[in-house]
Amino acid sequence: MPILEANGIKINYQIDGADNAPVLMMSNSLGTNLHMWDNQVAALAKRFRVVRYDTRGHGKTEAPLYPYTFAMLGQDAIALMDTLKLTKVRFCGLSMGGMIGMWLARNVPARIEQLVLCNTAAKFGLTEIWNQRIATVRTSGMKAITGAVIERWFTKEFREKSPKEIDRIVEALHATKPEGYAGNCAAIRDVDQRWSIYEIKTPTLVIGGKHDPATPYEAAELIAKRIPGAKLVGLDAAHLSNIEQPDAFAKALNGFLKGYK
Repeated sequence: MPILEANGIKINYQIDGADNAPVLMMSNSLGTNLHMWDNQVAALAKRFRVVRYDTRGHGKTEAPLYPYTFAMLGQDAIALMDTLKLTKVRFCGLSMGGMIGMWLARNVPARIEQLVLCNTAAKFGLTEIWNQRIATVRTSGMKAITGAVIERWFTKEFREKSPKEIDRIVEALHATKPEGYAGNCAAIRDVDQRWSIYEIKTPTLVIGGKHDPATPYEAAELIAKRIPGAKLVGLDAAHLSNIEQPDAFAKALNGFLKGYK
């Protein structure tokens, strides 16, 4: 996979699909990497030029040793778009990736043609929880949070029937740089987009997991109510709905993307 320098850091990315196809940019969740979209890319690449990237502090992208902000994460995405000469994109982000998508649709609306916000929140958790998680990974490493994270990300039924998928995601979590993870936790801790998302005019699909303890379905409902004209789809899944319910996720995503003129 290629790596380029953008916004002062080296960003790892991957492109699938024809060069002249419309661009779909996909942004990963906290603690994963661009491979979280592996189950979706083959089908999407038949219609789109799919651009995936590892968010700052994740995968093979650099992890500077300081707290991050969503302005910083959003500028990373813009810089990647500029370097790849992508004037406009459709943007799909899950969890933290969805929060980046909201920031982009507010701050550079002309660059975002469609917006898909998956298992995300405009305001995510309490300050004390994020501070505790930052302290844990800094002192004990990523393996210290594995059990709690996987329980939030997948339902018990899925964990029991799909151990290979769980192992794949655990591997990505463990490979995440602790300081990069901590930096992104600080960005999530400090952002509140509950009121500013009223400004978003981009055609938007919100996907929520009906069994998601990390970003409850109520968070998806709030986003859908506050973004004018947004569509809402609920899936029978926990937090990583694209992995737990790939067929239902693909149906929702494809239906939305095909319906846009």
